[in-house]
Amino acid sequence: MPAPSSATRRFTRWSALTTSLVALCAGAPAVAQQTIQLDTVVVEGQGGTGGTPGEGGGGGLTSGGYVARATTTGTKTDTDIRKVPQSIGTVSREELEDRQVQSVVDAARYTAGVRAGQFGFDPAFDTLYIRGFDVSYIGNYRDGLRNLGGSFSTFRHEPYGLQGITILKGPSSVLYGAGSPGGLVNVISKRPTEEAFREVETQIGSHDRYQGALDLSGPIGQNDNVLYRLTGLWRSADTEFVAARNDRFYVAPALTFRSDDRNTHLTVLGEYSDLKSGGGRGFYTTPEGDITGIEQGDPAFRDLDNEQWRIGYEFEHRFSDQLAVRQNLRYQNVDTNMRFVSVTGISDDGLTGFRTAGQILDDSRALTIDNQIEGRFATGPVAHTVLGGLDYAYLDSTYRYGGVEAPPLDLVTRNYGRQPIDGPSSHDDASTATELRQIGLYLQDQIEYNRFVLTAGGRYDWAENRSDNFVFPDSSSDQDDEEFTGRIGLAYLFDNGIAPYVSYSTSFTPTVGVNTTTGEAFVPTTGEMQEIGVRYMPTDLNLSMSAALFRITQSNTTQTLGDNTTVQTGERRSQGLELSATAGLTDGLSLTAAYTFLDMEIREEANFGNVPASTPEHQFSIWGDYEFLSGPAQGLGLGLGVRFIGETYETDANLDKNSARALVDAAISYDFSHLGGNFEGVSAQLNATNIFDDREALCNNGYCYREEGRNVIGSLRYRF
Repeated sequence: MPAPSSATRRFTRWSALTTSLVALCAGAPAVAQQTIQLDTVVVEGQGGTGGTPGEGGGGGLTSGGYVARATTTGTKTDTDIRKVPQSIGTVSREELEDRQVQSVVDAARYTAGVRAGQFGFDPAFDTLYIRGFDVSYIGNYRDGLRNLGGSFSTFRHEPYGLQGITILKGPSSVLYGAGSPGGLVNVISKRPTEEAFREVETQIGSHDRYQGALDLSGPIGQNDNVLYRLTGLWRSADTEFVAARNDRFYVAPALTFRSDDRNTHLTVLGEYSDLKSGGGRGFYTTPEGDITGIEQGDPAFRDLDNEQWRIGYEFEHRFSDQLAVRQNLRYQNVDTNMRFVSVTGISDDGLTGFRTAGQILDDSRALTIDNQIEGRFATGPVAHTVLGGLDYAYLDSTYRYGGVEAPPLDLVTRNYGRQPIDGPSSHDDASTATELRQIGLYLQDQIEYNRFVLTAGGRYDWAENRSDNFVFPDSSSDQDDEEFTGRIGLAYLFDNGIAPYVSYSTSFTPTVGVNTTTGEAFVPTTGEMQEIGVRYMPTDLNLSMSAALFRITQSNTTQTLGDNTTVQTGERRSQGLELSATAGLTDGLSLTAAYTFLDMEIREEANFGNVPASTPEHQFSIWGDYEFLSGPAQGLGLGLGVRFIGETYETDANLDKNSARALVDAAISYDFSHLGGNFEGVSAQLNATNIFDDREALCNNGYCYREEGRNVIGSLRYRF
């Protein structure tokens, strides 16, 4: 793994597809009715405060099993998903448990439009692409607030502490400010519950994995105005890499205070995590771009320590059914100490690997606040839900790097860990400090007339970015940007559950730096999207199906020309089709399926017309979980999933290809409660991902990785 830049951390058919999508809605009868009553189901023991996920505006998710019915992520108001004029993917708590998800990347693998694992198996970072665009940094949210971080001091999320995940696809700056044109990933924290909920769980698995976890929630004493939740986890585990651990300590306390009339809520959310992974992950890639079996990293100098904590609150007060105010706040701190060894070359006789050792010290502190006022009123036959907001984000981050030569690797004996490696004595090879401030003012109106729902919003942002380079002061910069973004979309709700929609939305991202020819500061990189889609969510079935056609254009991207000048004339275009379905087809069967067709194109001088590296044109996935509810097999659960990723190019030059692959996951579980007696609340589960151990190479612009191999986890859970 070459250091400090680390490539693993980088940032025609339209007409026919449109015709097909419009035809899907043909013949659906319109029924004149002012409103639609939508029944929702809250998963027992896993809901939001007071059994209403989303209170406080944290991006809550109301669902029945795998099927999400309402969310706040798309509009920042508690809204029926059919009314949101933008594609949304969701992963419920039940699905996280059925698949025994180990990271946000794992959670998103069965979601349409999402490329998870662009850089192969990486236990240290959550890298996701939505509709072809990287959202790992500027599309990373928790409870509706952006997770700001440094280059390596990024906040990691423990899936055991999550209520669910919502993925909003397409430009979303109108509500969230600076962001990727691909969209955003919003993870939702577990919150206190009204009903007592207690769980303990133990796990063992591949690579000497041992884990224990607990989750406790309910009222404090006899006072149902004060609720608590305490979630904790400890894990000791190796990985398939010789120089990467997967250790974790995690504790997340939460308290909710609410008034007798339930009009006022205050939920305090905290977390402390200590994560240990590996700084050197992956395999040496030859100058010709071929992967070898020589692992990067060395156990003698290997750990990536990530210590992080956060504290914040969600406050809401309802003056009436028509007027509410909210304030959500979070402060977080991340300290990263990354030690790694990299193989930089091979001797002519092929017996020795030359290596360097490096250390990165990266820490970040961030504060985010979102103030909202929501009003609901009618003007004649037209109903309005108006949301106004003012948010603020601040980041202070420092980065230091030092590197030295390391003892060579004997490629015959592969003497990993058998030589002392001292590492660098100073960290002056690179030293920077970054400060970011962003203020956004936004306004949105959701207008309903008969069965039409018009969502229109606008936002203005002021962003300041200051970067100090203490090694190369001429590279320091101080830049101010202002930008207006918006969204307008129209949905129509048929009585049979079909809801077609159209929308247009924009995004922006500050681009720090200057044109090396003119000396002028870069303007923000912008994105715009046109989307047409349809959802089918009947009220009498636990079923959600959707189809979306989209076209996204990202403008003002930077590119380095042959004479090493950096200009801002680049563009990328993404268009395609997404199909998805989630269902509880019977009481015991849950299903999620997704298909993505993505036509991505680089519109830059060097590779104009090419497809970005590691971007598949086709992806398909399906996961099903069935539990026997009667008969001799009562309590037995079976799960099976397939993930297909089509061919991808190894580089932006589009010369060679990574092969297509299909990875298979499976699960088996048993609920011992059906045996009665002392087994009430006891269940066991065995999950296996990539059961055929397909570890094909995945190359991306000069660096090659591998898919994660077979991983088996067994768990024993007791709920009481």
